[in-house]
Formats: sequence, structure tokens, C-alpha cells
Amino acid sequence: MTVTVAPTADVDDRAEIGSGTRVWHLAQIRENATLGRDCIIGRGAYVGPGVVIGDNVKLQNYALVYEPARLGDGVFIGPAAVLTNDEYPRAVTPDGRLQTGEDWTAVGVTIGEGAAIGARAVCVAPVTVGRWALVAAGAVVTKDVPDFALVVGVPARRVGWVGRAGRPLVAKGDNTWLCEATGAEYTESDGLLTEK
Repeated sequence: MTVTVAPTADVDDRAEIGSGTRVWHLAQIRENATLGRDCIIGRGAYVGPGVVIGDNVKLQNYALVYEPARLGDGVFIGPAAVLTNDEYPRAVTPDGRLQTGEDWTAVGVTIGEGAAIGARAVCVAPVTVGRWALVAAGAVVTKDVPDFALVVGVPARRVGWVGRAGRPLVAKGDNTWLCEATGAEYTESDGLLTEK
């Protein structure tokens, strides 16, 4: 399969883009970014320099993924979601000089395999969102999110668990959780969830 790039997209020649990936109108892929196979980069999405994106990832319209973010396979980034990279944002130094790249150190957001970030959510670097976790629309993630966690709010807090299908899990008792969509079972121990 070939890579499809819309005529109005801006893809740097130094970016690596996997087979089958589609980059839509007005998207920007910066230098040294690496995108896996069969990804969809929506209209107006931004991928910063050196960002690494796995296979089968969807960046919806106007999602902003700033360097040095790392996204695992099968990640979903919703419309207008933002993955930040500056712990102490300022346009100028304390003496009023415009900051340059030498004046700060970019820190990244890491998104685990299969995780989903809802529309207009913000992940404030440096945080890690675990495998198959679900960040609700509009949430602001300021702390690491465990695998399979469902987090909501500002700041985001865990309100439940989700399975690989993204549906809330149902408690069966004895620290066992069930995905009614797939029949898969999970075990909770010490605030973490694992697949059986």
C-alpha cells in the first residue's frame, strides 16, 4: 500500500511514514517524525519533530501531538486533543528575551497501546496514559493513568475501568471485572487492572 497525502498537507521530507497511512488536508508532519503503518492523520492535525507514532493510530481533526510524544499501536487521539511538552511555559525568559529552543527542555507524553484520548482532552507532559485506558472528552490529565483506567474531569481522576472494547467494565465481585461486549475478564489488585 502507498502513503496518501492530501495536496494541502505539509509533510517534511525527513519524516518517515508507514505504508497505508493517510494524511489529510492541512495536517502538518514535522521533521524526523515517525508514523507507523495504516495510520489516519486528520484535517489540521499536528505531529511535532521526532514524535514516534505506532501502527493503526488515528489522530482526529486538529489533534496536536507535540514532541517528544510516543504513541503506541492502535492509539486514538480525539478531535482537538492536545499532548503538551512544556512543564513551565513562557514565551520569554525572566529578562524579557524571546525564548528559543535552547531555553527549555521538551518533555513528552507517552500513550500506551490501544489507549484513547477523548475530544478536547489535554495531557500535560510529562504523563503516561496506560494501555487501553480511556481519557474522557475534555479531561485534563496531570498524573499518570493506569492501564485500562477510565478517567474524567479537571484534573482527571479514575472513575472506573474499561476493557479493550472501550466499554466500562462491570464488577463481578472478588476483584474480578467483566467486559460485557467481549466477555473478557480482568483482575484488580492494588489499584491496577490486569487481563485474566
